[in-house]
Amino acid sequence: MATKKPTPKPVAKKAKQTAKKNKGSTKSKIGRFLLKATLWFFGLSIGSVVFFKFVPVPFTPLMLIRAIENKMDKKEVFFDHDWEPIDRISMNLQKAVIASEDGLFLQHSGFDLNAMQKAYKNNERGRKIRGGSTISQQTAKNVFLWQGKSYLRKGLEAYFTVLIELIWGKERIMEVYLNSIEMGDGVYGAEAACQYWYRKGCASLTEKEAAGIAAILPNPRKFKATGSSSYINKRKNKIVRIMHTVGKVTYK
Repeated sequence: MATKKPTPKPVAKKAKQTAKKNKGSTKSKIGRFLLKATLWFFGLSIGSVVFFKFVPVPFTPLMLIRAIENKMDKKEVFFDHDWEPIDRISMNLQKAVIASEDGLFLQHSGFDLNAMQKAYKNNERGRKIRGGSTISQQTAKNVFLWQGKSYLRKGLEAYFTVLIELIWGKERIMEVYLNSIEMGDGVYGAEAACQYWYRKGCASLTEKEAAGIAAILPNPRKFKATGSSSYINKRKNKIVRIMHTVGKVTYK
């Protein structure tokens, strides 16, 4: 008695099954890649924040961007950056940047929601004001990110702000901030700024001198801390008045 041979599956059905299997394999590969990328991102970001809790920040993305801009504009690539521990940075300068940049620095957890809301409303009306970003946010942006206003960068800025608030604490944030921000054309950090503007170390700044540096932070490549315009002189006087209301700066 002859046995009946099994009927082979249609070619089209087999091709469909193969395509489905390949599609599932591709999704699985993408999923594994995204998972690895996410783990690498969190690992590297948290690791870098922990690293810079103890190690001076030698260079920031803004420093590189400014050097490239000057090179493209055929200008002299000037760069001055000297790290100083916070106990050798005048308390007057610490009070001055709190007075001018972030009055609630010692109280908030990285974000000043009222200032952000006020800045947003004024921007919507076409009146751009300074004050939406805290010292913590500015530090996170300067050390770990690029300049710009994209939602991606703002999201990453918020993420790194939370990290440095949790891992660094206020004193370290202030120390990194004062050693990293732009305080003149090619001038970065308190010590370099004090030498550039006043020919002295940053440990001995007077109130007025500290206010002079803080006053130019909105645009340190345009404004001058010495030989200032009437606008900057008014800002200096206002900052000195606010400094007197800051009180004792105590880091937790």
